[in-house]
Amino acid sequence: MKSFAVITILMLCLLVSAVEKSASAGEPAEKKQAVSSLTGKVVETMDSGRYTYLLLENKDKKVWVAVYKMKVAVGEKVSLKPGIEMVNFESKTLNRKFDKIIFSEGPVSPTKTADEKKSK
Repeated sequence: MKSFAVITILMLCLLVSAVEKSASAGEPAEKKQAVSSLTGKVVETMDSGRYTYLLLENKDKKVWVAVYKMKVAVGEKVSLKPGIEMVNFESKTLNRKFDKIIFSEGPVSPTKTADEKKSK
């Protein structure tokens, strides 16, 4: 599980670096992979390691989002902070490949993650 977290962090750092380089090179904003709108109804959810994977649906469009572990139920409407989109992401802990997935910092509201609740 630690290796998954380390790999994820490294990949996010590389993506952030690439986005910063493209922005400084004058690349148009639409080419960036940062995603800003993550609101929708939870259609599917699963936990793996320190993460919760959510399939969100909004206006007949579905998108996978990964956040630090949090409590959420199918049918619930959530709003998540912006994130970085990764293409062809493979989760070894889930033994699954996602065509596209967005790594978000978590809920827009002050809802606490499962790890934060345990630490109290």
